[in-house]
Amino acid sequence: MIKVLIVEDDPMVAALNKKYVEQVAGFMVSGIAGNTDKAREFLSQVEIDLILLDIHMPGLNGIEFLGWIREQKRNLDVILITAASEIQQIQQALRLGAADYLIKPFEFSRFQDALLQYKNNYHKLQDKNRVSQQELDRLLRRKNPAGPEPVNGQALPKGLTKNTLHTVNEVILLNGSETFSTDELAKAVNISRVSVRKYLKFLADIGYLDEDLIYGVGRPIYQYQLNKGATHRLKPYL
Repeated sequence: MIKVLIVEDDPMVAALNKKYVEQVAGFMVSGIAGNTDKAREFLSQVEIDLILLDIHMPGLNGIEFLGWIREQKRNLDVILITAASEIQQIQQALRLGAADYLIKPFEFSRFQDALLQYKNNYHKLQDKNRVSQQELDRLLRRKNPAGPEPVNGQALPKGLTKNTLHTVNEVILLNGSETFSTDELAKAVNISRVSVRKYLKFLADIGYLDEDLIYGVGRPIYQYQLNKGATHRLKPYL
C-alpha cells in the first residue's frame, strides 16, 4: 500500500483530494497537513511514500518545501497539486524531481492517471534491483504520460488502420485488467505478431497500455495491461 500525505491549507480541497486518493486502489491517506511546518512534524513521526503538495501556503511554500525534502535526502516522492501555473514554478518543481504537476481545477481522470502512473513506476522499481536502459526509458517517459492530450480526429501512425485498431482494442477490453503478451494478442486477433507489435507499441506510447519486460528462461517477453486511468487517450484515434 502506498502511503500518502496531503499538504494543503484549504480544508475543503484537502478533503476532496483525500476522497480522490481513496478511490484509487493501492493508496491510503496517512495524514493531512495544513502547512509545511505540520508536514515536517508529521514526516518526523510517520514513513510516507508520496506527498500531494500545494504551492501557495503559509510558511514555506510548496517549492521551498520540496527543496527542503531533497536537502534532507528523504526517500519519498512529490506530486504538485496547485492553481499555480507560472512556467518558472513548474520548471522549479520539475528540476527538484516532482513526479507530476496537476493544475487546478482538474478532472478526476487526470488525478487518477497521475496516481496510476506513479503506482506503476513505484512497483516496477520496488520489484527490481536493476533495470535495463529500455525499461528506464519507458519509466522516464511515463513521468509525463504520452505527452500532450490528443485532439479529436488525431491521425494514426503510418502503417496502422482504424479497422484493425478497433479489433485489437475490442480484444484488449475483453481481456479486462489481465496482462497479456504480443503472441497471445496476435493469436486472439488473428493477425501477424509483427503487425500486432506495431499496434501495441503505439498503444503503449500514448499511455493506453502499460508495458513491462519480463525476464525468464529464454528471451525476455513484453507483457501489457490496460491502463484504466488513460482509456480516454485512445478515443481521438478511433
